[in-house]
Amino acid sequence: MDIAIISIYTLALLIIFFYSLAQLNLLFNYLKSRKQPDNSPTFDFSKEEEIPLVTIQLPVYNELYVMGRLLDNIALLEYPKDKLEIQVLDDSTDESVSTTAAHIERLQKTGLDIKHIRRTDRSGFKAGALKEGLKIAKGEFVAIFDADFLPGKKWLLQTIPYFKDENIGVVQTRWGHINRNYSMLTKIQAFALDFHFTMEQVGRNYRDHFINFNGTAGVWRKTCIEDAGNWEGDTLTEDLDLSYRAQLKKWKFKYLEGVETPAELPVVISAARSQQFRWNKGAAENFQKLFWKLLKDKTVPLKTKFHSFFHLLNSSMFLLVLLVAILSVPVMYIKNSNPMFSWYFNVIAFFASSTLIFFICYWYTFKRIHGGGFWNFLEYVKLFFTFFSVAMGFSVHNSMAVLEGHLGKKSEFVRTPKFNINSLKDSWKGNKYINKNISGNTFIEALLVGYFGFALYSAFTLQDFGLFVFHVMLFLGFSFVFIKSITSKL
Repeated sequence: MDIAIISIYTLALLIIFFYSLAQLNLLFNYLKSRKQPDNSPTFDFSKEEEIPLVTIQLPVYNELYVMGRLLDNIALLEYPKDKLEIQVLDDSTDESVSTTAAHIERLQKTGLDIKHIRRTDRSGFKAGALKEGLKIAKGEFVAIFDADFLPGKKWLLQTIPYFKDENIGVVQTRWGHINRNYSMLTKIQAFALDFHFTMEQVGRNYRDHFINFNGTAGVWRKTCIEDAGNWEGDTLTEDLDLSYRAQLKKWKFKYLEGVETPAELPVVISAARSQQFRWNKGAAENFQKLFWKLLKDKTVPLKTKFHSFFHLLNSSMFLLVLLVAILSVPVMYIKNSNPMFSWYFNVIAFFASSTLIFFICYWYTFKRIHGGGFWNFLEYVKLFFTFFSVAMGFSVHNSMAVLEGHLGKKSEFVRTPKFNINSLKDSWKGNKYINKNISGNTFIEALLVGYFGFALYSAFTLQDFGLFVFHVMLFLGFSFVFIKSITSKL
């Protein structure tokens, strides 16, 4: 039994280590990209004949609190009105339907080409709505925004020109966060998303590895969507699915780190849970759907396959982290009761370097956005350990999502409720879309609070503090997620 536990523990650490090496390689790519000027060909919008027709799609479902803000913001986009079409793909089933219709009617009177498109059923969820709208879209290019995104006035003028290169199928922009400092929960989410939208997306795109359209704040070439097989609703992350199918068809993606598109982060843990569940399960579903096809494609470079493996398995790291966390307690007892294993534990201690690699990678992202300096570094250290603690606290919830994805269990596309949070004074209480039920995973998280409390006690009884910081982070992370999950229901 001891050998079995140690073997599984070591294997999980080894995979996490290789994942950290992949991240380190992306950091090197990112740093190299900063030194390379962007000489991409672009449309000359001073020539009217080079300004293409664009369709904006707004897929929405029961977005009562943010529809007005969304529509008013989209109406401010600078682009020739005769070259712009807006589709509000509204699958809503509540009172927002009538208020949205009235708002659209007012905008139509200003000369804006905006249509309110309704479906009789919600088949295919978001993917189904996008596909339905695409059938009648007039634009050569299709920009997509979720209901909580607020692109700047010049957004189309900053993105559309890059389609001058006929091989470009997608232009994706970086997400910003209008409520980053609302709470510790929003700070942690922003920290994680900044890493993805800065280092990961740039690092992959620089070396022509596969990246993904992020579901919003990007533009597709209509012929690219059609050539790749169109939107499909058989996974919970239809954006990742279509992105890989398009790149397997040899379409190129253009990522614009310098164009920020602000959006609202979930402020209630139940909303963050539903979003995390969808993203993590969808990634696992797409691994099962796409990776083996990519692996057999002889035209895809080996290094791209390596990065795609960890890209699609990104969410599965939660399962490995949870495994390492749970096994770390019996491993601590095995270490102290079997001196014969002492040399082995000295060897696997090397895998702690994974944490150092993550620390360095995240620091470069943080510094890029917030600046360097001693005080910013101290703020970063605090946020880094808080983020990883809470991420581990989410590991049960996210691992369940990953397992469902790999096992092929189907579930409904659960939208993330929006709150119209613009400042620290805004409140989320009273939002009708908040899930009032307590997840069954919350009770497992409560048990793990006690489990890692026991781990801390064991460190003193065994006089072995090698995993003490790790167990403190696990105890605090599961405590945070459990307490927030309970108190947000009160």
